[in-house]
Formats: sequence, C-alpha cells, structure tokens
Amino acid sequence: MKIIGIAAITVDGFIAKNSQEKTTWTKDLKTFKKQTLNHTVIMGSNTNKALPLKLTDRHSIVVHRNDNPSEILKKVKGNKCFIIGGGKTFSKFSNYLTHLYLTPHPLIFGKGIRLFESLDNEIKLVFEKQIPIFPKEGIYQYQFRIKQ
Repeated sequence: MKIIGIAAITVDGFIAKNSQEKTTWTKDLKTFKKQTLNHTVIMGSNTNKALPLKLTDRHSIVVHRNDNPSEILKKVKGNKCFIIGGGKTFSKFSNYLTHLYLTPHPLIFGKGIRLFESLDNEIKLVFEKQIPIFPKEGIYQYQFRIKQ
C-alpha cells in the first residue's frame, strides 16, 4: 500500500502557525482534493478541528496521541492512503511513509508547527515528479518516494 504524506509547507518547513490555525494561505487545495478524493486520509485531532470544511468523498481517520500507527493502517481499505497532518501525526507515521508530496509556498513563518515534530530516523527521498500549482508564483508540488 502507498502511504503518502501530503502537505503545503512554508519554505522554512512549517505547516501552520499554531495548532488552531485554519490554513488559508495554501494554494494547492484543488490539487489536494483531486489527489485524495475517494481515498483514506489520516489526520490528528487538531488538524481535524482546524479544517475549514468537512473532507467529503474521503474516508477520514482521526488519530490520537496513544493510537498505534500499524493498527490504524490496518483499517485502510484500498491501495493508497494519505497522511495529512499535523506535525505529530506526520512524525507518528514517518516510519510507514512510502511517499511524500510537498508543496512549498513562498512564505516564512519563523516558528509554528513543523512538518515533522520529531523523527527517529533520517528520511531519504528520491524525486519522482513535479506538478505545477501556480507556476507564475513559483508554486509546485514535489513528489518523492521514500528510499527504504
């Protein structure tokens, strides 16, 4: 199964200013919707609370601090799921990721919620492709495979 971490990030590696932020700065929502439609999305409880709209036509799993990632992944139907945030959830599932889709935005927060709150191991990426989001603004999604 493909387990894909997907995130809009600032160029300094943040996914939000704080855990309650309703992320309005991202410009890749259409791409996010297209890619995650009809798949399972896994998120932490803060990310779930911060969503401005319910994610329709997706199976949403909200994880909590003590949940076991391998047990959560057993609940996924299909051959692909997306980890959509936040930083604690990306960290919790970091050892299970097969791919990472990142959309850097021309913003610098200086502080906030990092893509990975903490990592047990270094993650090595292999570039697969780039998708234009807003090319005139320099916004592209970069898709990577996790090197095992």
